[in-house]
Amino acid sequence: MPFVTMKFLPALHLPRMAIGLLLAALAACVLIGINETGYNRSREALGEIAEHTRTRSALNTLLVHMLDAETGSRGYLLTGDPRYLEPYNVAAAQITADTDGLRNLYLPTAEEFNTLAQLTRNVHRKLAEMELSVRMRKQGNEDAWKFVLMTDVGKEHMDAIREEVGKLVGSATRKMDVAQGEVERSLLLSRIGIAAVTMAGLLAFYLYLRQTTALKLAGEQQQHVLQQERDLLESQVRERTATLAELATHLQQVREDERGHLARELHDELGALLTAAKLDVARLRSRLGGNAIAPELEERLQHLTQTLNSGIALKRRIIEDLRPSSLTNLGLTASLDILAREFSERSGIEVATSLETVDLDESSQLTVYRVVQESVTNVGKYAQAKQVDISVRDYSNHVEVEIRDDGHGFDTTRVRPSTHGLAGMRHRVEAAGGRLTVTSRPGAGTRVTAVLPKNTRAAERAAATALGAT
Repeated sequence: MPFVTMKFLPALHLPRMAIGLLLAALAACVLIGINETGYNRSREALGEIAEHTRTRSALNTLLVHMLDAETGSRGYLLTGDPRYLEPYNVAAAQITADTDGLRNLYLPTAEEFNTLAQLTRNVHRKLAEMELSVRMRKQGNEDAWKFVLMTDVGKEHMDAIREEVGKLVGSATRKMDVAQGEVERSLLLSRIGIAAVTMAGLLAFYLYLRQTTALKLAGEQQQHVLQQERDLLESQVRERTATLAELATHLQQVREDERGHLARELHDELGALLTAAKLDVARLRSRLGGNAIAPELEERLQHLTQTLNSGIALKRRIIEDLRPSSLTNLGLTASLDILAREFSERSGIEVATSLETVDLDESSQLTVYRVVQESVTNVGKYAQAKQVDISVRDYSNHVEVEIRDDGHGFDTTRVRPSTHGLAGMRHRVEAAGGRLTVTSRPGAGTRVTAVLPKNTRAAERAAATALGAT
């Protein structure tokens, strides 16, 4: 039941999640709408501000050029120096361009257009008045230009120009203030909208956090239950694996004991029978008299003697295969040397040995012997090798056994662990606290390496650890 509840717990939150996503999408749309509206209104207002700023700048430029023209003309009239005509001429030329630019800035329907028209007329009148004075000064008509200069016509024109420019600048300034107010209102609207959407987002985030926390707690509970079951399963697997490993070790030991018992029985019982039969044949031959025996009987006795000798030899070989007596009587080095020599004679494969004397207990010596025996047996069956090297090296805390051949080799990644008796050798070595390594590749031969510790207690502890980890 807990699993069923937790399994359908996310499904119960689906409507809430859908509502939350819908609210988030709606809030995003509102925020985008507010931002777009504020952006468009601000862009329009800023465009108006820029246009009115250009208008003010153009009006101020016109006024400056008028002052420059008046100053240049008066300087020429008073001094007669032609150098004053240069700023006058430049300013007069710019004034025409300024008035044309102002006409482009004001639409014909604008309320300021009439003021601009009046300003343009006054500017032209002022330019005509200054042009007349300068021309009469150039012609030497002193009384005429002085009369024009002493009148208030020029002053009236300039006052009118200043007044009309001030009206236009004031109007542009007021429109700039209106546009600036529009920008401020847009910014205020954006602030209010962003604040509202932010609050809604925070609320949605809070609800999302609550929902996420609930889901996380439910997931953690489910993971905790799953972890408990996984730990229980792993514990059971480790216990059963350790039990199977202990059982395999026990069966291996029982097998060795049975083989030893069978070897002793063959040696004591069958060996005695075969030896007695051979003695009986010899006694029978002596009683019949050497030369007086018929040829056919002599042939029968000779065949019987050879058969008994073959039986005794077969009995010895079987006993050695079951339980090598040389290992007990002569030690590990001599028994391995005998094993290598017999394998070479039997298979025709050249065997080279490099055997150092090692100090191992009886069980470890038997493990080393069985590993070498199984390895050379596999070489004879599968490797098609011409050379086998067997080495035993003694180190301070361990013994290393290596069997190397120059046969066909095999791909270790594609071979089952039980192939060629590797599983039995590996289990035997690991049960002794050691480590077995098989290195091979197609066409490069095979190398079997076994490392066994010298310390029996340490080996037992390592074997127990390995079995428990398995």
